[in-house]
Amino acid sequence: MKQSLRAKRMQRHHERNSKVSKLSLVSLMDIFTILVFFLMVNASDVQVLQTNKQLELPESVSEEAAEENLLIMVNANNVILQGRQIITVEELMALEGVIVESLNDELEYQKNRKQLTEDELENGLSINIMADKTVPYALLKKVMQTSASAGYTNISLAVEQVYANTDALLEEAQAAETGEAGQ
Repeated sequence: MKQSLRAKRMQRHHERNSKVSKLSLVSLMDIFTILVFFLMVNASDVQVLQTNKQLELPESVSEEAAEENLLIMVNANNVILQGRQIITVEELMALEGVIVESLNDELEYQKNRKQLTEDELENGLSINIMADKTVPYALLKKVMQTSASAGYTNISLAVEQVYANTDALLEEAQAAETGEAGQ
């Protein structure tokens, strides 16, 4: 049977559309590989301590990153150890001595929960203190003295890191790049 030109054109069109198109996934896999590599490399550089909206850290040019240790948070209202409220600031300021018994008891409990290493027995345990920048030093002194009496002698104060001189940082980065290029 003879087909008209229109019928032949429609048949060619249907044959063209009936073919299965192929999707090349190679470039997509390359993009995902690069993305995964980027995330793995940069994930180790970021360190985030648990924060509280009521807590504003003091600013400093500290160069050392905080380690993952026991955390005491001191805000305007409460003293919190590992997310658990220990004592209010009013009660703490009203205490006569420098040792806070409720905080000391909780620190002793935390110390007894884990197996201590030789280094910890010899040099003391580590603890991080995150205190609001409006907290008076007398209150911090009581918290630090209580921590030290419980065996937590390696005390770190958490701060918000700021850069002292951005020009100096740019010069260091440029010197590092030229040093790497020369090698």
